[in-house]
Amino acid sequence: MAVYTDITEDDLKQFLSAYDVGQLTSYKGIAEGVENTNFLLHTTSGAYILTLYEKRVDRNDLPFFLGLMHHLAERGLSCPLPLPRADGALLGELSGRPAAVISFLEGMWLRKPEAKHCREVGRALAQMHVAGEGFEITRRNALSVDGWRPLWNNSRDRADEVQEGLREEISSELDALEAQWPKDLRAGVIHADLFPDNVFFLNDELSGLIDFYFACNDFLVYDVAVCLNAWCFEKDGSFNITKGTALLAGYNAVRPLSPEEVEALPLLCRGSALRFFLTRLYDWLMTPPGALVVKKDPIEYLKKLQFHRTVRSAAAYGFRKADAA
Repeated sequence: MAVYTDITEDDLKQFLSAYDVGQLTSYKGIAEGVENTNFLLHTTSGAYILTLYEKRVDRNDLPFFLGLMHHLAERGLSCPLPLPRADGALLGELSGRPAAVISFLEGMWLRKPEAKHCREVGRALAQMHVAGEGFEITRRNALSVDGWRPLWNNSRDRADEVQEGLREEISSELDALEAQWPKDLRAGVIHADLFPDNVFFLNDELSGLIDFYFACNDFLVYDVAVCLNAWCFEKDGSFNITKGTALLAGYNAVRPLSPEEVEALPLLCRGSALRFFLTRLYDWLMTPPGALVVKKDPIEYLKKLQFHRTVRSAAAYGFRKADAA
């Protein structure tokens, strides 16, 4: 969430006239995030989020994202819900951008999540995977294994500017992952970006999941790998096995992992770490000074990748056979 496109009050009121949300009373920009422009709206009927989809988001993907939120909400998952316009459409246009009004989800994201929160995240992720069954629109994961080499090629020649020897290390890692990546694990709709700032809590209880704009179809257990990377490492780079145990137990309580998924988990954690390393590296090297994109240190995910290379089984993440299928 961020503000890249400004809007006028008159234009916003005209835009909102197509929605059954009452009269606008106030609005303000939301500064967090990197992909889209977001505003918090207050109207006479309540609070809403207005999202303007920026150029980094393919307009052709919007029916998938908006339809998915409807599908998940109808099946009981707590997530924001796109509001229909008077003509039934979920998407309009404002200030030259595709735009949608989304229901407001109460809660805050945690700056210092504990193991009990990780358990709830695992449970909610599995609930999302189950709720996603039957969603008929599909979207390929452009940031999975077949997308990493093109991304790497854009940064490879300058990689050693970030750290000496990085070009050789990542080239070797990419070769290994491409050769070993699994092909027949259970697949479905995944969130693909379930970091702490995309999970809301109220009084230590998970209140919902947000930001489905990286969602796609891929191996379900790959989403688990993303969460292990996002939730279970400490600031000093160490893996917190207590958090890992809790997250995996929460997930398995809803959708037990198969033996094949458990076996693949260390490799998928390596792949997830590489994926976020590569996008961070690209932004780190290619974003000009003063640009609106928030650059994140790629070395954080290099260290996670190096940890995963030492892992021989899912037990190192806290996996317990009693929790699985």
